[in-house]
Amino acid sequence: MSAVRRIVRRPAVAPVGDWPAHWPDLLRRVHAARGSDARAALPRLADLLPPSGLRGIDAAVGLLREAIAADAHILVVGDFDCDGATACAVGVRGLRLLGARRVSHAVPNRIVHGYGLTPGLVEELAALRPDLVLTVDHGIACHAGIAAAKARGWQVLVTDHHLPGPTLPPADAIVNPNQPGCGFGSKALAGVGVVFYLLLALRAALGLKVDLTVLLDLVAVGTVADLVPLDANNRALVGAGLRRLRAGQGCAGLRALIEVAGRRAEALTTADIGFAIGPRINAAGRLEDMGIGIECLLTDDAAHARRLAEALHAINEERRALQAEMQDVAEARLDGIDAAHAACLFDPDWHPGVVGLVASKVKERLHRPALAFAPAEPDSDLLRGSARSIPGFHVRDALALVDARHPGLIARFGGHAMAAGLSLPREAFPAFRDAFVQVAREWLTPELLTEELHSDGALRADELRLSTAVALRDGGHWGQGYPEPLFDGVFDVRDFRVLKERHLKLELELDGLRCNAIQFNGWDGAAPAARLRLAYRLVPDDWRGGEAVQLVVVHREPA
Repeated sequence: MSAVRRIVRRPAVAPVGDWPAHWPDLLRRVHAARGSDARAALPRLADLLPPSGLRGIDAAVGLLREAIAADAHILVVGDFDCDGATACAVGVRGLRLLGARRVSHAVPNRIVHGYGLTPGLVEELAALRPDLVLTVDHGIACHAGIAAAKARGWQVLVTDHHLPGPTLPPADAIVNPNQPGCGFGSKALAGVGVVFYLLLALRAALGLKVDLTVLLDLVAVGTVADLVPLDANNRALVGAGLRRLRAGQGCAGLRALIEVAGRRAEALTTADIGFAIGPRINAAGRLEDMGIGIECLLTDDAAHARRLAEALHAINEERRALQAEMQDVAEARLDGIDAAHAACLFDPDWHPGVVGLVASKVKERLHRPALAFAPAEPDSDLLRGSARSIPGFHVRDALALVDARHPGLIARFGGHAMAAGLSLPREAFPAFRDAFVQVAREWLTPELLTEELHSDGALRADELRLSTAVALRDGGHWGQGYPEPLFDGVFDVRDFRVLKERHLKLELELDGLRCNAIQFNGWDGAAPAARLRLAYRLVPDDWRGGEAVQLVVVHREPA
């Protein structure tokens, strides 16, 4: 079974505003089709929403001011994904910049502690004797862990962006744009964005002139890697961070990661962050200890950063091999289950740190909500699962409905519309699978189950050139909710070959112009039709260099 896709062209929208003179009309039309005028296309830091709009920000700032004045020990507790790691680094670096002298950090181990500030992690952290615990990218669902920390006499400040449950945890202060009663204009802040906003408010309260833009490289990486929607506020943050990275002004760890990933800093894109930088940071939390990733982001020693980046690269290679094995099992399983509305998979030999990636790949193949489960640790009776969803199906709300209909079936869950995590007893898996599929059957319509590829229209043969590809690459901060330009057109196939038994390399012709294209994982065992309609992205061909461009094919169908 494969996803049903159709190409839908975006409505033409006339560009409005005073656009940069060097921008081609095509780029202006692309931004206009996404609802942006000239100012919103590339928003500036001056356009950022003020921190005062965040509920709980004053109480949070008060806690930190008192802690800094008292020379208290502030413990920043991160999370084991890229957003959590960058948020932890931003918290530690930022607090030190603003005068805190006793700042340390910790991060849970996925296998040992599970997600977030748990009672077990609190017990382990007791030896550090913190006065104030600052959670970043988690905490809104950590009721028991926060209660355990409070019982030890610690203050707890939660910064998070995930959706809360019916009740809020007993923290001293909570900053989360998605908590009830928060009127902040952007609900799309990543965890790293929330802690950066807290630092902005703290700086203002302290009356300091400290330059916090030095942290925006980390904010950009965490925001892009977490796949939060890139609304105008997030694009302002990401754009400023990208400018620092392209100028070689990123922290030593990110500069080293760019090098080991084989990317060029001066041409770095959000896609490079999403597909090369973020995964290398994430790999540490998936297979080993995210402490390696956080240390890489905190060190200012270039040589040490390089060693840590190489270690992260090696872990990522191990992760890729493990994921490939798990993906093969998942693909085989799909042939034997009913995945008409959702896919829910479990294997006792899978690794809990990689199930999210498996679920994501299954979701992409089927265009269905997908969940993958593994034992929380070898031979454990507790399963950890990750869910990935499609537009129109709010997966956390779906889990909440399953929980309401079947109390006690799910041990714990949390997340947002497009991704969620959960745990449940092994013996509960069949019942959970049936209950979740039932919700999917009720909620999903044929329209939602058809993947729409939103195209910016056709490109002429004379537009398939390097200047166009570079303008599209550098002329916007593309990502979740503000998608990279996608085009469609009909091409004649002059030749093709298969690369690494998976990828389809094409030589195409359009109105007498020959051009190269590649469809990753596009080989299905059958020769492509002589004439194809393609949905594609136009990119510089870094392999060939010079003036060469390449079409990266997202979808093909006979013309």
